[in-house]
Amino acid sequence: MTFEELGIESRLLKAITEMGFEKPMPVQEQVLPVLLAEDTDLVGLAQTGTGKTAAFGLPAIQRLDTGNPSTEVLILSPTRELCLQIAKDLKQYSKYVEDCSVVAVYGGASIEVQKKELKNGAKIIVATPGRIHDMIRRRYVDLSQVKVVVLDEADEMLDMGFKDDLDAILEQTPDTKNTWLFSATMPDEVARIAKGYMNNPQEITVGTRNSGAQNVRHCYYLVQAKDRYLALKRIADFNPNIYAIIFCRTRTETQEVATALIRDGYNADALHGDLSQPQRDHVMNRFRCKNLQMLVATDVAARGLDVSNLTHVINYNLPDEIEVYTHRSGRTGRADKTGISIAIVNLREKHKIKKIEAMIKKKFEQLPIPTGMEVCQKQFFNMIHRVEHVDVNYDEINPFIGEVVKQLEWMDKEELIRRFVSIEFNRFLEYYRNAPDLNVKEKEERKAIEKKAKNTVHDDSGMARLMINLGYKDKIQPQRLIGMINDRCRDTKIKIGKIDISELFTYIDVDGNYANDIIEAFHGETYRGRPIIMQAAKSKRKDKDEARKSYQEHKKTQGRSYNDAKPRNDRRNDRKAEKRDRDSRKKRRR
Repeated sequence: MTFEELGIESRLLKAITEMGFEKPMPVQEQVLPVLLAEDTDLVGLAQTGTGKTAAFGLPAIQRLDTGNPSTEVLILSPTRELCLQIAKDLKQYSKYVEDCSVVAVYGGASIEVQKKELKNGAKIIVATPGRIHDMIRRRYVDLSQVKVVVLDEADEMLDMGFKDDLDAILEQTPDTKNTWLFSATMPDEVARIAKGYMNNPQEITVGTRNSGAQNVRHCYYLVQAKDRYLALKRIADFNPNIYAIIFCRTRTETQEVATALIRDGYNADALHGDLSQPQRDHVMNRFRCKNLQMLVATDVAARGLDVSNLTHVINYNLPDEIEVYTHRSGRTGRADKTGISIAIVNLREKHKIKKIEAMIKKKFEQLPIPTGMEVCQKQFFNMIHRVEHVDVNYDEINPFIGEVVKQLEWMDKEELIRRFVSIEFNRFLEYYRNAPDLNVKEKEERKAIEKKAKNTVHDDSGMARLMINLGYKDKIQPQRLIGMINDRCRDTKIKIGKIDISELFTYIDVDGNYANDIIEAFHGETYRGRPIIMQAAKSKRKDKDEARKSYQEHKKTQGRSYNDAKPRNDRRNDRKAEKRDRDSRKKRRR
């Protein structure tokens, strides 16, 4: 079908034809006839990037009474970026519609400027919930004549904590309005809004409920936890034209991964909640212009981003809530283009893959991590392709060609090619010459985990005692240790019991089900440059001897002996702290 056959009027047809619209996308084919033909509430379930903006934007504009100066359409979106994108699209759709003013209202910009724009008249308001709620409280906006309310990405708005704002905003709109709710998934909170604020809504589902986008290929790489970053580099190098968002769980991890990628020469940057709005805008502008190849982001920071032509979405860690995976993978494979969603997982996370497969109704493909030579081969032929298809500016280059030919005439054709190729290719050969195989041999890894489990001491309560080679001498505190475990394991279900800190080591009681995960998570980690030992507790003498040995070895590498490792006052303070701890334990025993 064509847009004209669906009922779009000539003024809008002219505008969208100029924008390159040729034929309706599936969500538009199903939604447009309903919204153009009747006054109705509607729930539309479709993945991000499937053409929902035109599906609700075109009928919203076509139904306007431009002779009425009041605001008739309110569109709510979760983030500033999506709000601006929707407003931009609607302005383009309504290019040939007189008196159709579209105003974007969002946080991080001057509220006085937005107040002035609203005062000048706004037929359509596109807003983020927090800012429009603020405008309502200040009486800067009147929603009493609104005929249509659109909730775009409703599930994401609720995930971001806008439930109270949405309730307060919807209460300010007339009961006679139509509510159009669009969402990628249909969790309970979205269903509650549909039930509470909508009247017998029609439901249109494009694809399968809560399923992933159809054009996305889902893959995973199995690695050891300590090799996660090395695997990420291999994936990036094996895909020379990568344009990706890399999802991490925490702000700290996001910044660490981005910093490491930048240090290793990649065009990358971080996007997380600690950035100011100007910093966020700067990063996003660079990413949209493709000055950045990889954007490392948290789920919250990346919500509502509207970026076209992503080739990959990379899950550096799988999300704790598997529904979040649908949102992540939906960032690629948009507008009938294909994309790849990659997960980097270790053996203890592999069970999540099965759960996600059941949710998205698709199978994951396990891929081997490319070897060093495979990466080099891929980069080599990519460079040949670039040389073959480079645009040559003959007018600019011709004046220099004669001298260049004269200088290089002693080389034959093959030697010349080898040298030009080596200029770019040598750094890959150097880096990957002795690169290890990062692929996990599952059977051997499972045996190692089972062996660790046998050596882990469990008590009757299901707790296990672990030893870490950090103590008073490292100025370690219980809060710091708990934070280190949470940062590395990122599982809120882990129960932590008694923490007993000594001079050189610490005993930690943890949930026995997670003991081996914690041990694995600390493998290869350091604390202030000192290698961390995290293992099942043995006898106190053996643990103390092992901790003392690691402490002495670390101090030797720094050119200091164990005895002069700290100034005299520090050693005296450590002894006092240890005495206070002994006295405290004696009191507890009494």
